[in-house]
Amino acid sequence: MIVRQFLEWARTAPEDARAKAVAALAKVYLRPDLAADDRAEMDAALPQIAGDPSPLVQLALASALCRHPLVPADLVLRLAALGGAAGEEMLTHSPVLNMRELIGFAATDVVSRQVAIADREALPAPVSAALAESGDVAACLALVRNPTADVPGFALGHIVSRFGHVPELRAALLVRHDLPPAAHHALIRAVAGTLSSFVGERQWLPPAEAARVAREACESAAVNEASRRQADEVRALVEALHGRGELTSALVLRSLLCGQVRLFLEAVSVISGIKIDHVAALAADRSGEAFRLLYDRIGLPAGAFIGFRTALEVVQAEAYLDEEDEAPGLKQRIVERVIAAYEAEGETTGGNGVVALLRRWRDEAKDTGRVIAA
Repeated sequence: MIVRQFLEWARTAPEDARAKAVAALAKVYLRPDLAADDRAEMDAALPQIAGDPSPLVQLALASALCRHPLVPADLVLRLAALGGAAGEEMLTHSPVLNMRELIGFAATDVVSRQVAIADREALPAPVSAALAESGDVAACLALVRNPTADVPGFALGHIVSRFGHVPELRAALLVRHDLPPAAHHALIRAVAGTLSSFVGERQWLPPAEAARVAREACESAAVNEASRRQADEVRALVEALHGRGELTSALVLRSLLCGQVRLFLEAVSVISGIKIDHVAALAADRSGEAFRLLYDRIGLPAGAFIGFRTALEVVQAEAYLDEEDEAPGLKQRIVERVIAAYEAEGETTGGNGVVALLRRWRDEAKDTGRVIAA
């Protein structure tokens, strides 16, 4: 009787009064001691109430019901389909909505709905992946900032590939500890590209020089990233770099000059197609003959052979296997030894470009050492 009286009264009642009455009625509906007859009557009336044209009334009903797990699914779906704040409340909070339904709502291209779903607590991985694949940038930003969402690494990679150019999203991604190394490096590359373009536009450096600085910054970031990762993650990073054509001879040489043996071995393995254990065995041959054969097979520049051979000898002699007590970056003592090896061969002018590169890296290593010492 109370429900029928409410429906009759609601036909002419003011909007704000209806909203308050709906909120009160919904609280009664959620009481566990509500009589079965009363509950049945309210179950029949609530869809009609949900059809109220007032956004204020819709929001009052959605706010009262959105966190309750026993609200009928058809009513939840009806409220979730509403535009505006009422639908968003249900999409963000209702435990009744399942993954299939959430993915369906996320695919409607309504940005506010996508954001509401991305804000859900403990958002499951399949829904996160769907948002990462086709969600708007605002939804992806909300997803990245949601600390309780289960966002798979490949989904984060999709977000990087789609929106890595958006500064706000880049910043949110870079603070995540679960960002895959390949995605992290892609972000660094995007930042470097942006800075290179900015410097070129301002004519602070010639375009070729700005591009070189950006490229070397990316190579340095890749090596430093590898130093913080497990072996399987280093492999994934190397494969991603190789797939994008960024696994350059300079990057591979830099890995040795930084003492990152794992990155070097993985790079050679990916380029050559030889298993990592076999590569490690060939590189460990102190005679150098096996390494020479391996070097020729992977097609690295002939003029860089002395650099690779000497750097490898140094790290092997020092058992320099990614020591944790060393700061990441180029190691001046290794670079100096490599330069000395070229000078001993009479290559002091850097005609092949390697010596000039090494001297620039030596200055970089010195600068890094000064910063650390300070």
